[in-house]
Amino acid sequence: MKLVSFESAGCWNAGLLIDTSIFDISALLHGSGSKPVLSVRQLLADYGDKLPELAAQLGAAVKSNPGARAGSLDELRLGPPITDPQKILCIGLNYNDHVAETGRALPTHPDIFAKFASSLIGPFDKIACSKITDNLDFEGELAIVIGKECRSVTAEQALDFVAGITVLNDVTARDLQYRGTQWLAGKAVDGSTPVGPAIVTLDEIEDIQNLDIRTRVNGQQVQSSNTHLMIFPIRQLVSYISYFLSLAPGDIITTGTPQGIGAKRQPPMWLKPGDTVEVELEKVGVLRNVVS
Repeated sequence: MKLVSFESAGCWNAGLLIDTSIFDISALLHGSGSKPVLSVRQLLADYGDKLPELAAQLGAAVKSNPGARAGSLDELRLGPPITDPQKILCIGLNYNDHVAETGRALPTHPDIFAKFASSLIGPFDKIACSKITDNLDFEGELAIVIGKECRSVTAEQALDFVAGITVLNDVTARDLQYRGTQWLAGKAVDGSTPVGPAIVTLDEIEDIQNLDIRTRVNGQQVQSSNTHLMIFPIRQLVSYISYFLSLAPGDIITTGTPQGIGAKRQPPMWLKPGDTVEVELEKVGVLRNVVS
């Protein structure tokens, strides 16, 4: 099952993506007449513990209610799959090759920082933050979306609480990041973080620790790796964070970027207005954003 947020009448609505068609999940659940607006976060809050049953219900509804089709990917504007997360928790330095290019020692525990909902944009929106920095960088990442509330779960239990995964570009203002010892200023710029296009539920992913991830700038491949190279695998990240913090449906956890970031190239490769940045995650999808 692929879940998206699409814009309609000034609101973000939960959608079901099938091939290139988007179906309004509220209409599928409640009929095509008068229907409540339903966000993906609310959908996960209501159905996060029974996603297989929801997928079956929605699949049957698509066949019986074709009028619930809202449009195609080319016709509708997509937002980040979760437009209103309670928490966005980000992991730094989680690929061996990226740690090596930074010259730092391997971490013994995950490095964690935060973003805010105001930093998120849709999978094809413009990255509109170049005016505040001359050192705009890219970081292609896999992001986890929590499906049901969890606290103090073991690594063995962790994936039971994950709804699915999506793609995220942790676009970073390096000059702001390096002004102090905390990363927040460079990582949480308004309108800086593309996410999407969809949340792909875990039943469609054979092995989340064996997915290719690539980043391209103007068609040139600048990052290429695989999630099996993570220092702290996804199960361990969810368990570690849940030890000190309750996780709720719709919370997002990014999982770090591999080597190849612009800051560590010689000479550095900074994003400029007009550049097109793509992040592709195997079996999940492609982000495609232009810097403005």
